[in-house]
Amino acid sequence: MRTRGALLLANIITGLALGFTVANIGFGDYAELNRMFTFQDLRMLLSFAGAVVIIVCAFALLRVRRTPGRIHAGVIPGAVLFGTGWAISGGCPAIPIVQVASGYLPALVTIAGVTVGIRLCRWANARYFHLDRGSCGL
Repeated sequence: MRTRGALLLANIITGLALGFTVANIGFGDYAELNRMFTFQDLRMLLSFAGAVVIIVCAFALLRVRRTPGRIHAGVIPGAVLFGTGWAISGGCPAIPIVQVASGYLPALVTIAGVTVGIRLCRWANARYFHLDRGSCGL
């Protein structure tokens, strides 16, 4: 039987291993990410595509079925904002954590931006939009 401590330790070890791998293959490097987004170097783009193919095959083999979800009015603008932020900052919200751990302190600005963005989103939704949060836990 798994204890909470053992599960936490397993998550920490897995997270450290993932962070180490991401940092060492260049996925935490802004220049690498910029080359991917500007299609100057397809190595990372093909790595992401390969990961998607692998997970699709794994889900098919394990017969994982997606639960039908609702798409509300905030999904499209949210996706556009998320993608724009990713392109500008050089990574998804997890990458700045890897960058800070690697000694790249300007990534703290990105982490602050993500935090402010989340809080602004919650405030704007509560005050103006009242969108169904669905499964995303907004």
